Amino acid sequence: FSAEQEAQALRKAMKGFGTDEDAIIDILTKLNVSQRQQVLITYKSTIGRDLIDDLKSELSGNFERVIVGMMTPTTMYDVHELRRAMKGAGTDEGCLIEILASRTNEEIRRINENYKCQYGCTLEEDIVSDTSSMFRRVLVSLATGNRDEGTYVDAALAQQDAQCLYEAGEKKWGTDEVQFMAILCTRNRSHLLRVFDAYRGIANKDITDSIKSEMSGDLEDALLAVVKCMRNKPAYFAERLYKSMKGLGTDDNTLIRVMVSRSEIDMLDIRREFLTMYGKSLHSFIKGDCSGDYRKVLLRLCGG
Repeated sequence: FSAEQEAQALRKAMKGFGTDEDAIIDILTKLNVSQRQQVLITYKSTIGRDLIDDLKSELSGNFERVIVGMMTPTTMYDVHELRRAMKGAGTDEGCLIEILASRTNEEIRRINENYKCQYGCTLEEDIVSDTSSMFRRVLVSLATGNRDEGTYVDAALAQQDAQCLYEAGEKKWGTDEVQFMAILCTRNRSHLLRVFDAYRGIANKDITDSIKSEMSGDLEDALLAVVKCMRNKPAYFAERLYKSMKGLGTDDNTLIRVMVSRSEIDMLDIRREFLTMYGKSLHSFIKGDCSGDYRKVLLRLCGG
């Protein structure tokens, strides 16, 4: 890998009349995030121009968004997406839920630091001003990045948590959402998996079914996302991708974000889960749903 060589090749693809999109796709998809960052710096020092500005002026639409996303460091990409989810017209609740429910404590900590540096206010302040009621409280809880990340399971406590959830939802008239939040947003994964098993024994139904029948709207979506991420994170992302493409029209925001942000983390697992869950490959789904350079670059990120 030579950052200088790649920088020159990118310049060549954009210089003069017309843009060689295929060359841009080839160069950027064979590099990883950190190599792309090196190219970014080298481009500026050897060519004296800003690579992202050049890409933006040469490309457009969803294709441009994917390429710029790929050129953005992982944490900053999450930061930009969270900000976009709150500062545009209306709120993209799905984006807030997806990022905050699926990132590790360390990732959340970095997001918080960078968010403050970038925008001069905290992520929590923006969440609080942009969302309301119990949904807001769940997002604030997730945004603290304070989940226990150990693997210790206290069987008695797991049983007690399951009973607690049952009494906070199915067993009473109305729902005590705070109990759900306190347990689902703070306990470690191994412990929660045990709680979900115990819950099935007590309530005679799955925790996800209870959440669906007890809650609605964004709060329901947020707690379901937490449960799904605890059980099987790649399957959660496979479902996000499927829903972004199925039916009429495409939710490009979600499609681009998941493909860009997971491409180097768990894309192979996501592909496997996608095939298992929907009987079709992610590759074939993207192929049928997108077109042009946008499709080409997404297929490269998908691999296989």
